[in-house]
This record gives sequence, C-alpha cells and structure tokens, in this order.
Amino acid sequence: MSLGNVTVAFIGSGVMAEAMIKGLLNEKLLPAEQIIAADPREEHVNELSKRYGLKGTTDNSMAADAADILVLSVKPQVLSHVMPELRKGAHSSKLILSIIAGAKIKTIADGVDNASVVRAMPNTPAQIGQGITVWTATPEVLPPQIEQARALIGALGDQIFLDDERYLDMATALSGSGPAYVFMFMEALIDAGVHLGFSRRDAEHLVLQTMRGSIEYAEKSGLHPAQLRNQVTSPGGTSAEAIYHLEKGGLRTVISRAVWAAFQRSVALGGGTPVRNPDTLDGDR
Repeated sequence: MSLGNVTVAFIGSGVMAEAMIKGLLNEKLLPAEQIIAADPREEHVNELSKRYGLKGTTDNSMAADAADILVLSVKPQVLSHVMPELRKGAHSSKLILSIIAGAKIKTIADGVDNASVVRAMPNTPAQIGQGITVWTATPEVLPPQIEQARALIGALGDQIFLDDERYLDMATALSGSGPAYVFMFMEALIDAGVHLGFSRRDAEHLVLQTMRGSIEYAEKSGLHPAQLRNQVTSPGGTSAEAIYHLEKGGLRTVISRAVWAAFQRSVALGGGTPVRNPDTLDGDR
C-alpha cells in the first residue's frame, strides 16, 4: 500500500480537504490516526476529529512537523501568510501536495523550502468521489511519492496527469469552475420549467434526471456531442427551434468567454500576466 505508514497533514481543512479525508478513509487507504487536520477554526477541527477520529489542531507548524506528506488546501489569498509557518516542518516532508487554485509550483516550492511538489486541481464532485483532478509534479518528486500522490488524488475520483504546469490554470477554468457553469444551466432550466407551469419540485426532478441520463448516455454511446444533439433535433421540431434561439443568443460564445475569463483569473491568482484572447472584441477582458 503506497500510503502504508505515512502521516498526511492537511493545512486548511475545508470542503475539498474533507472530501479527500473522507475518500481516504472510505477506501481504507489510510487509517484515521495517520491523518492530521489543521485549521484556524477550533470548533471545525473538533468537529472533524469527532466525525472521523483523526488528529486535529489549530497549529500549522505542529502539523507540518509531524507530516510525511503535506496537503496544502487553504484559500489562495492566505497562502503567503501560511507558508512561513510551514517552512521548517515542510522542508523535511517527502511530498507537498497543493490543491490551491492558481498557486504556482515555484511559489509553493520556494515558500516551504521543498522542491518535491505536486500541484493538483480537483473539482466539487470530489465531495462524493466523482470528481476529476488534473495534476502535475516537479522532477524532484520520486516514483514512490508519485504513487502516493496518485492514491491521494484518486480518493477524489478520476484523474489526469499532465507534465506541463500550464494546463493547471486551464483545468481550473474548465473543470475546476465547471460545476458552477453546470449548476447555473440547471438553475436556468428549472426556472424555465416553473415559468411553463411545473411545480419547482417537478421541474427540479425533470432537469436533474434529464442531465443525469444525458451524461450517462453520452458516456456509453461513445458518440460526439454534436452527433448526440442531432439525434434529438428533428428538422422543424421543438429541439431545433430551441437550439436556434440558443445559438442566436450566443450561447457558445458566452461559454467560451466565461471559461477564458476564469482562466485569466487563475493566472492572475498565481501572479502571472493575463494572456490576451485573440478571439475577443476590442475592449473585452
């Protein structure tokens, strides 16, 4: 077992960290006594300790000192304040795994004085083990630690390893923020159903099952989304009429610009220079 006798400390124990903790325990990849959850909110730490039987602390330095693997899961805005507290303990850790949006590998490696860094971008469905995580690693991460990272990330769902860090900001915009786009589309469909005359409960049921079934059908069919759309779009029919208005309203363009804006924000959070989108109109950002 790649995580056999290691101690894993989570610095920042919010939603995504808890999802990983839950996955590790559910999959029996790590016993609770080998997990440390550090968080500034004492009541939250106590709650996690009670719920999972792990070790909880409000002391980041103590957690880092005890960790073989350090998982960084704080908000991007507080990373610079947290890293000095971790530096002494993190220097001797075998692996630093960051799931902080926008935080560059160099920033983390320099900040904690440890070049063995894995940077990962999970998404919200990880909370039920159905996430997708894009990740990469520095050359200093040894093969055993690569397998440990793979096991940790696997606790969140599916994963894609890429050898270039630039894909992490892209993944942040596409799959990291992606659930927000899906939820907003769901919300719009439900509201449309209510406008037609359905009760909100029935509209929610119709939309959720339609999306669930469409996704499963798409996976099993192996067809391109355009082919699937054509299957339900009869000439002169209701779907054709709806799609005409979606296209007329610029749905594809709006989605593309939204994802690009999220990508730019991820780059900015990491201290990078935003890249101009050649497809945008003058004055757009």
